[in-house]
Amino acid sequence: MAIFSVYVVNKAGGLIYQYDNYVPRAEAEKTFSFPLDLVLKIHDEKVVVAFGQRDGIRVGHAVLSINGVDVNGKYTADGKEIIEYLKDASNYPVSIRFGRARLTSNEKLMLASMFHSLFAIGSQLSPEVGSSGIEMLETDTFKLHCFQTLTGIKFIVLADPRQAGIDALLRKIYEIYSDFALKNPFYSLEMPIRCELFDQNLKSALEIAEKAGTFGPGS
Repeated sequence: MAIFSVYVVNKAGGLIYQYDNYVPRAEAEKTFSFPLDLVLKIHDEKVVVAFGQRDGIRVGHAVLSINGVDVNGKYTADGKEIIEYLKDASNYPVSIRFGRARLTSNEKLMLASMFHSLFAIGSQLSPEVGSSGIEMLETDTFKLHCFQTLTGIKFIVLADPRQAGIDALLRKIYEIYSDFALKNPFYSLEMPIRCELFDQNLKSALEIAEKAGTFGPGS
């Protein structure tokens, strides 16, 4: 069981904090000879597999590194376009590492804003007045849990579907936010959280939640 990540979204839908606690490694590395027997394409400024699943490499996986050196979007470390580089037979044999594309900072900001909108839509669709909005979304690989405070701040946790004690964890994160962000004289409301004590206590809370699955009184 694991807790994957934590997001804090302000009442306007802006992402003010994000922490990746555990990122599952679904990567595959293979040495190829010319010609490359996978079909690649550019998607969202990344080079991804369009056709040719094999040896743990899946459609949608992105190129993460070439010959052990991380790539930069659709370019190699020395600035060459990856697709053009892989068309050149003189560059083979070549070792390519594939995996799930990592979210960029801009993508995280966009997703936080989208969830804020979905949360509002969920509240409006409710047949009952005063609905709390979306509290949980479930997929086969993770659950998204959301707790919104009375002031409109949303605390979001992505966790393994089997992880217990998330409701208690969300309230613990709110407590940490109140103690180490709101009480920080240098912190401005609605602005990004940059506080070392907040980081330290959040990480500690996540470790406890993963091991124990809950928080006891006074924790």
